[in-house]
Amino acid sequence: MSVQTKPFDVAEVLVDEDRIVAYLEEAFADGDPAFIASAIGDVARARSMTAIARETGLARETLYQAFSPEGNPTLATVTAVVKALGFQLSIKPLAA
Repeated sequence: MSVQTKPFDVAEVLVDEDRIVAYLEEAFADGDPAFIASAIGDVARARSMTAIARETGLARETLYQAFSPEGNPTLATVTAVVKALGFQLSIKPLAA
């Protein structure tokens, strides 16, 4: 008897606000732009990319492409999606 496996999809475990916030905070703390974009895309998928597309006025396919591992979303796309997710971007000084 063989074991059946499937690829891990983090969007499947982003089921509540606490997990989503922790995940996004970790991505931003890491500072890697690709990881940040990927994390935002993961949260958008967890919350419904169709709903995010509707709210931002951007095509769903465009969002999937922008937040894919090969994507490079513009700042306008990032801010629109973050707002649609119910968050805001902010700046704070680095710790000394």
